[in-house]
Amino acid sequence: MSVPQSHRAGPGAVGLVLARPARLLGVEPFFMEFIAGIEESLVERDMSVLLHVVTTHEAEIATYRRWAGRGLVDAVVVVNLAEGDQRPAVLRELGLAAVLAGTWEDEPTVPTVRTDDAGPVREALSRLLELGHRHIARVTGPAALLHTRSRTRVLREGCAQAGVEPVVVEGDYSADAGARLTAELLRRAQPPTAILYDNDVMAVAGLGAAKEAGVEVPGELSLIAWDDSTLCRLATPALSTMTVDVHGFGVAVAESVLECVDGRPVTPRSSPAARFTPRGSTAPPARSPGAAGAAGA
Repeated sequence: MSVPQSHRAGPGAVGLVLARPARLLGVEPFFMEFIAGIEESLVERDMSVLLHVVTTHEAEIATYRRWAGRGLVDAVVVVNLAEGDQRPAVLRELGLAAVLAGTWEDEPTVPTVRTDDAGPVREALSRLLELGHRHIARVTGPAALLHTRSRTRVLREGCAQAGVEPVVVEGDYSADAGARLTAELLRRAQPPTAILYDNDVMAVAGLGAAKEAGVEVPGELSLIAWDDSTLCRLATPALSTMTVDVHGFGVAVAESVLECVDGRPVTPRSSPAARFTPRGSTAPPARSPGAAGAAGA
């Protein structure tokens, strides 16, 4: 569809719709870093990011229909891909150029910049097992998200190979969820000696909950966050993380978007791989009769 330039959001725009509570954007650094990476590449083309926050995927799809009808964007970036996700099919129907960013299990019908969920989970689990942890929990993001499902599956597989039964609880990336779920885990008859979180905000809140419960980190409990940020580095103790180059992820997505906009073949790309960054929140578990027996098994 051709529309007058004056109807567009500036000289050119890339749309990004986030279906999530707006309150999370103020405390979660991930998307701000991701958008900064996209904008860094777009600025050379005098293009911008048109950001819209909604609460559901249905509202997100309605936004795509409105943008396509008015010609407001040249392309869109689709994030937080979910089980049974209808957005790629809708975008094809609308003829709206798009790039999927993240985990996508089906054959790509639109260009995709993929993330590796398996490798980082295996590395984090390996570090914990090497330290002697056998009571491991994971605080996830929303269970419907494909990257959440992938990380949980890989954790369960790795724990099964090690003869460990993990505890997995679902959060929503918020500080409230991180604090509440950590407190619940620590009240279990057999509390975990290590917890992996799906983002930095929940991990920092979990650290606070452990302190409130009188549980020493890392002496009695090791914590690992996903996505490094200033929050993790300024915590006491500083949090060990699966460090992701979120800015670089945004740059890779923008490169694919520009190829789409230009009508060129889109180069297959992946997000920079996450890597384990050890800090003060991970250590061998405190020795107890049960822990010693499990470690020696």
